[in-house]
Amino acid sequence: MKPFRIILPLIVLLACGWVANYLVTHQPEARRWNAPAAQLNVEAARVAKTSYDVIVESQGVVRARTESTLIPEIAGRIVRVSPEFLDGGFFEKGDILVEIDPSDYQTAVVVAKASLAQAESALQQEVAMAAQALENWKSLGNDAKKASPLALREPQLAQARANVESARARIEEAERDLVRTTIKAPYAGRILQKLVDIGQYVSPGTVMARIYAIDYAEVRLPLSDEQLAFVDVQERYRGEKAAPTKEGPKVTLRGRVGLGEAVWEGRVVRTEGAFDASSRQLFVIAQIDDPYGRKRKDSPPLKVGQFVEAEIAGERLQDVFVIPRSALRGSGEVLIIDEANKFHRNQLDIVWSDEHNAVAREGLRERDLLCLTQVPFAADGALCIPDIEGEGKRVLEGQGGGKGKGKGKGKGGKGAPGGKGGKSAAKGAPGKAAKGDSQ
Repeated sequence: MKPFRIILPLIVLLACGWVANYLVTHQPEARRWNAPAAQLNVEAARVAKTSYDVIVESQGVVRARTESTLIPEIAGRIVRVSPEFLDGGFFEKGDILVEIDPSDYQTAVVVAKASLAQAESALQQEVAMAAQALENWKSLGNDAKKASPLALREPQLAQARANVESARARIEEAERDLVRTTIKAPYAGRILQKLVDIGQYVSPGTVMARIYAIDYAEVRLPLSDEQLAFVDVQERYRGEKAAPTKEGPKVTLRGRVGLGEAVWEGRVVRTEGAFDASSRQLFVIAQIDDPYGRKRKDSPPLKVGQFVEAEIAGERLQDVFVIPRSALRGSGEVLIIDEANKFHRNQLDIVWSDEHNAVAREGLRERDLLCLTQVPFAADGALCIPDIEGEGKRVLEGQGGGKGKGKGKGKGGKGAPGGKGGKSAAKGAPGKAAKGDSQ
């Protein structure tokens, strides 16, 4: 029994070791599953060459073409003002705005005329006395040519004539001052600020009002070098006439009026003579004709000092590709989708861009498929499922997530992330799209 008790444990240990070795050497191979390649559902559109009208955006403040101050040239008390002589009042050229008491100036005219009459009478007397002096000189047997000017009273005669001319000049001055008691409008305009009223005494240098012309208004619009390249602005050269030779680019101005927005039309008429030192931009001048006339119900009069946004009609670009600004990546890159539904990066030659669109001449071809969806990390060659504008989804054979092109029926396996697998066509040649339904 004693040997059996020693042998039995050894047999059990050997049996356990053999079983453990068998399990290790004959374990089943683990089944491997390959994850499907990641595929994104993106929106896409085909590109084509077209023309594009550049709209240059700017902003500015409305100002008057001409702004002046009304200042009297004589002193006196105001006795009358026009009913339109108030802040915001309109007037036409030649309208009487202010009248100063003319009494003193009417008296001055009468006095000046009386002085002229006296001077003319004295001149007549002096003429007679000069003639008599000449006769007296001759009666003495003297030669008239040898007579001195003083003997012939020539200095006295010259003084009398000068007194007449002086009296006539004083009459003109008095009449001119009398006319100046009536302050007339120098042009058709509007009162910006009224500073005097009836009963107030004014003197030369007193500012009575600030006025501005209303035949047209102006807006200074800053443009950068890039914007100037697309705007046909008129440049003047030395020796040229100030009158424009052609109409400038059209300008649409928009401004807030109350809770709404108003629109005015104008044109760029000239540029300023120097770049702004702080912004390095050049100001162009937009002109709005008759800004205070009643034109449309939705277009109220412009106000001096009003802020407006401007859209300037720029150059028309021909044979260019116009794409959404949101399709751009980084510095002018876009994603193009090839026939195998793979991404490729293209660098574009951007000639113009604004808030909504980007315009390119190079970097695209006709009917290239442009990815419109923002894909943060898109590697070259990555697969996608494009939803093409006007065509629908394009799903190739082996891709899931939508409808494809092809004929026949068959079963498809599970799709990549972005769509479930389902029934699909399988009759076409390998590599072509298949038509099927996703569930």
